[in-house]
Amino acid sequence: MLLELIIRNFAIIDELRLQFGPGFSALTGETGAGKSIIIDGVNLLLGGRANSAMVRTGAKRAQIEGVFTSPDSAAAILDREQLWGDEPDHLVLAREVRTNGRSVSRINGRIVTLGILRQVSATLVDIHGQSEHLSLMRVREHINLLDRYAGLGVEREELAKLVRQLQAARPELKQLLRDERELARRVDLLNYQIKDIQSARLQPGEDKDLRQERIRLANAEQLAALADKAYTCLQNQVEDMPAVQDLLGGAVRALAGLAKIDPGQADLREATEQISYQVDELSDRLRDYREQIEFNPRRLELVQDRIEIIRRLQRKYGDSIEEVLAWAQRAAAELDTIIHSKERIVELEAQEEQLLEAIGEAGAALSARRRAAAAELGTAVERELADLRMEGARFGANVRWRPDPAGAFVPGSAERVAFDARGLDQVEFLISPNPGESLKPMVKIASGGETARLMLAIKTVLSRADQTPTLIFDEIDQGIGGRVGQIVGQKLWGLAHKPASDRQVICITHLPQLAGFGNTHFRVEKRLADGRTVTRVQRLETPAERVSELAQMLGGETPATRDSAREILEQVQSYVQAE
Repeated sequence: MLLELIIRNFAIIDELRLQFGPGFSALTGETGAGKSIIIDGVNLLLGGRANSAMVRTGAKRAQIEGVFTSPDSAAAILDREQLWGDEPDHLVLAREVRTNGRSVSRINGRIVTLGILRQVSATLVDIHGQSEHLSLMRVREHINLLDRYAGLGVEREELAKLVRQLQAARPELKQLLRDERELARRVDLLNYQIKDIQSARLQPGEDKDLRQERIRLANAEQLAALADKAYTCLQNQVEDMPAVQDLLGGAVRALAGLAKIDPGQADLREATEQISYQVDELSDRLRDYREQIEFNPRRLELVQDRIEIIRRLQRKYGDSIEEVLAWAQRAAAELDTIIHSKERIVELEAQEEQLLEAIGEAGAALSARRRAAAAELGTAVERELADLRMEGARFGANVRWRPDPAGAFVPGSAERVAFDARGLDQVEFLISPNPGESLKPMVKIASGGETARLMLAIKTVLSRADQTPTLIFDEIDQGIGGRVGQIVGQKLWGLAHKPASDRQVICITHLPQLAGFGNTHFRVEKRLADGRTVTRVQRLETPAERVSELAQMLGGETPATRDSAREILEQVQSYVQAE
């Protein structure tokens, strides 16, 4: 559960620190005081979308931090990602948003991806916001709510894997079934490209060697003259001047005599001898190089032609010889696929049929579970609606299939059935708000107040099935009047206390009848501090403080509203003691 929430520089909140415990916590305050901003902060902490507008004006970053008790359901993820902290019983989530819109996520002080943060947070908190009323009005969401109630996540994922396999196989099959004339043209083109490349017999790095050879052939005369001149200077006398090697020989002999007289200068003779040896070696290399230089106009022409062939292929197939060869390999692979397309078509068609049969079988089994769960959900929701002053209302889920000639093969069915990654079923919630009326699509006939109560009833049923440690309701009482407020409070209090557990319920509400059930009551208000608006939260510790806040919620603090507030708290106390 959520033990502590710290928010800094988020929207109109400069700094806020809230400590929660088990049971039911109520947050109340005037509209615009910042109650929903607190929930927005929690949403961000749990992996919601971040943007720079969240950062308080003048601040460099917004920071949200939450301390939770560590649930067993998160252990596998923490083990896998090695995210355990110093205190195994506690889990610290943190999120930071900067003014450039970038965000950083941390778990137990270690930076993690947003995906990992969302995986862990999903085991900690379930937020039911005002916008979730709208999810009941989106028929596509109904199947998700039903599956959540029935706990069909594993079965649904197994079916989704089959659908993904089918989706991966179908594009290749579709490509192979293209018009035969088009395939014939493609074969001709591939054959030409492969022959064009293979006939050149390219070798990797060949173009670089050819360019260097062309330079030598084109400049053979000049290269030979320069090499010959260098060799002559080293070994032969030039214009009455001795060769370098002769001069070095004389120097060696002179230094040998010097070393006999002054042995300390023997290193000069040795160094000169070493230079003489190097000059000999250099002369040999120059002689060999000069002899290798070839005056061959025919070879130069062949090299130029070869370079032009390589350039032509590179213009068509790639910037390098390696890319040209890779093009040929791809073309050969595609050609082989087309040549053997008939065998591959038979193979893929058999694979497609097997997958359609497997999808039909898995989808039918999943559908049976959904239909059974739909009946149970209907009974459970009707029971909750009766408690919410909708006696006689009936609720159901229409689970149906849609025929599709290209659909899945369902055991025992003559027709093929449409499907997607969620299975064969199309699910729509139905309701009859008044006795004697037939069930009709909820999205067409439910009023705003009825939708709010339906959502509360469904969420109550789902929450009992989920056992998520912390449930947060953001104005779930929207559209509900004071007469039903006490019952809603009983429902939320029951989620936190029955059956006995460490579950935690946090609710933002405008109804005093609901707020009276809070084990902990926080008042949220706006104030001016240094000329700027800030949100402040006060924990109401005494009965007098709670009476004052409930009286304000009833329309303003007067003797009459204070009496009504006391009566609300007395009724809550009587209910709690009876339970």
